[in-house]
Amino acid sequence: MKRRKLLRHLRDHQCVFVREGAGHTIVSNAAKDLQSEVPRHREVKFALVRQICKDLAIPLPAEK
Repeated sequence: MKRRKLLRHLRDHQCVFVREGAGHTIVSNAAKDLQSEVPRHREVKFALVRQICKDLAIPLPAEK
């Protein structure tokens, strides 16, 4: 999945940018007090997308 599409999916589910790490973007689901890291790669493997969504307690994106 493209990184931009993943970040848009996270924003659509009320996840917000926290800060930039060395090689990752830190995002937070403030409503549930959860955080996760999104790597700075153009493509993010779907297994990692699944884990990020699980960490933030949001549904998976519709397409892979």
